[in-house]
Amino acid sequence: MTPTVAYNRRDLLKALGGGIANLGLASVLAGDRALGASGGGSASPHFEPKAKSIISIFCYGGPSQVDTFDPKPDLEKYAGKAMTGVGDFTVSQGNPGGLMPSPWKFKRYGESGLPVSELFPNVARHVDDLAVIRSMYAVSNDHGPALYQMNTGTVLAGHPSMGSWLTYGLGSENENLPGYIVFTDHRGGPINGQPNWGAGFMPAAFQGTQFRSTGEPIVDLNPPKEMSRERQRRWLDLLQKFNRENLQRNPEDNELSARIQSYELAYRMQIHATEAIDIAKESAATRKLYGLDDERTQYFGRQALMARRLVERGVRMVQLYSGGGNHEPTWDQHWSLKYFHTMHAGETDGPIAGLIADLKQRGLFDETLIVWHGEFGRMPISQRLDGRDHNPDGFTVWLAGGGVKGGTVVGATDRFGYRAVENRKSVYDLHATILHLMGIDHERLTYHHSGRDMRLTDVHGNLIREVLA
Repeated sequence: MTPTVAYNRRDLLKALGGGIANLGLASVLAGDRALGASGGGSASPHFEPKAKSIISIFCYGGPSQVDTFDPKPDLEKYAGKAMTGVGDFTVSQGNPGGLMPSPWKFKRYGESGLPVSELFPNVARHVDDLAVIRSMYAVSNDHGPALYQMNTGTVLAGHPSMGSWLTYGLGSENENLPGYIVFTDHRGGPINGQPNWGAGFMPAAFQGTQFRSTGEPIVDLNPPKEMSRERQRRWLDLLQKFNRENLQRNPEDNELSARIQSYELAYRMQIHATEAIDIAKESAATRKLYGLDDERTQYFGRQALMARRLVERGVRMVQLYSGGGNHEPTWDQHWSLKYFHTMHAGETDGPIAGLIADLKQRGLFDETLIVWHGEFGRMPISQRLDGRDHNPDGFTVWLAGGGVKGGTVVGATDRFGYRAVENRKSVYDLHATILHLMGIDHERLTYHHSGRDMRLTDVHGNLIREVLA
């Protein structure tokens, strides 16, 4: 006697996510649109979105706001003096030194006259497209919790990343690719690793899929050479037949349900994933625009170009990490700030400018939201003579593209650049604004877990209306 299936259609679709490993199943089910709704998500925008996709440029380690987009002349005036008049402050390691001027000069650019340091001369050419938020603040001055907060909205492990919330709520516009893709730095991944783009308490279907920028996009994605496409299709069909028969006998086996779908997505990705990141098809002029002809910018430029190709194909969110590992290979400059910030800015400045220009000329800029950020900023005082310590109390994030009011400055830090004091904006506010630009009301996008309706912004978050076009 065949047992009665315990799921209705909606429950089954939601259950398909359980247990899938590293593939964005949400993209498979995007056409059905019932997946997000089954857990409280919108499964479609709550209102007309300004942006269709997001490219997150994560400067892991914490770029210094007073050396990039938040000039502070008083650091020069009071160089070497103790930092006073800003209230109590803490440092994460080592004895604090005196106020340290920026090694880089600032210059005003564009019609907006927005100042940018010498670190980003190419991005500066697009300053009238940027909305610079100088009054960001976060909770933790430790990398691990701060990374979690910037990625998932909370300093605690086990929560879905923003990309997971987006694919849960909106799905993907391409059923042959994951809805959320991540590229890490060639020097290593960020602290915490995969949970930074994980699905947390949601079905694993919604987690980010890590792509490689050289070779096969995903390890072991392709079958052995002796396996033809036709033979593989017959093999999969037979395997799926057995799996479905087994599923009838075990209708509550979420992992088996997910495996059935993951095989199909992987099969399609063998063709489409490789094509999506095949930059050899790009013109020489485009490759040069991203800095692929320069050894310094080649690696990040390759990833930025791949990001454009992916959002062009309907991927919902692409996250690029600049910096990997610890200390020198990241933006975490407790010493040798001038040398290493010059290195990391030099690796990314040209490719970011190239990405903006390329999106514009392809008509994608107005529907693609770019977010440049770290997990926090850095202190205005010196550490170990020529470095800066972590600073979550005041730092800079900028937005550009879909729905953003360019040439805008929001908020301010104090006279030294330590604490956000004017029009303070939290990470919750940033997340609420990003969701809004994607057509999502952050208070309505929920997922029921542990007896309550969870949100990316928890019980917080206000729109940063100043950046909205």
